[in-house]
Amino acid sequence: MLLIVLGDGVVANVLLAKSKGQGSGWIVITTGWAFAVFVAVAIVAGVSGAHINPAVTIGLAAVGAFPWSSVPGYLVAQMLGAFAGAVVVWLAYLPHWKETPDGELKRAVFCTAPAIRCAPANFACEVIATFVLIFAVLAFKGAFEKPLSGAAVPLDLGAMGAIPIALVVWSIGLSLGGPTGYAINPARDLGPRLAHAILPIPGKAGNDWAYAWIPVLAPVVGSLLAVGAYLALGKF
Repeated sequence: MLLIVLGDGVVANVLLAKSKGQGSGWIVITTGWAFAVFVAVAIVAGVSGAHINPAVTIGLAAVGAFPWSSVPGYLVAQMLGAFAGAVVVWLAYLPHWKETPDGELKRAVFCTAPAIRCAPANFACEVIATFVLIFAVLAFKGAFEKPLSGAAVPLDLGAMGAIPIALVVWSIGLSLGGPTGYAINPARDLGPRLAHAILPIPGKAGNDWAYAWIPVLAPVVGSLLAVGAYLALGKF
């Protein structure tokens, strides 16, 4: 929920009419999402291991660092949290929906869409971006490996330990986010997309279900490919 409140919140600030941040651009969006990851990871790391992304949960389970039996419950919680966060953003920007004439901009606050619609290329971009994220998470083994091995990066620095992952997400947004809006998180896209479908948003566009499968499936594929590469390299 915190991830989406701050992540979708910065998109709303940039895109919605008469917002103080209207038109401030892609750098603000990518920075806001990176900070959102930092806040969410720092707050819940001690509770859940900072699983705010199903692709991370599945990747850690696939590499043997998380029990598969816990995966279904985590996925449900992530989806519910993302949906709840989207509702909070809708409430925070309540007067601005009516003032924004473009329905696609309103939908963009909640979920991603490609800059150029080409399913194979869009899928590949999301796979690549998520690969980078999950490979980095696995490389930063101190984020989940207990006790730490000699190869682990010691990220047990309280809130400061969340900074490396936030910087990875920021880098992904700046370098790979242009083609698809870098969902890299199935819950981040599907939960708010469902909220957009349900909430009474004036003049909203369709939910673009024809594209919705890509930001759900591609991050999972990217995660599993990152796990395969990590294992093939001997977990360095």
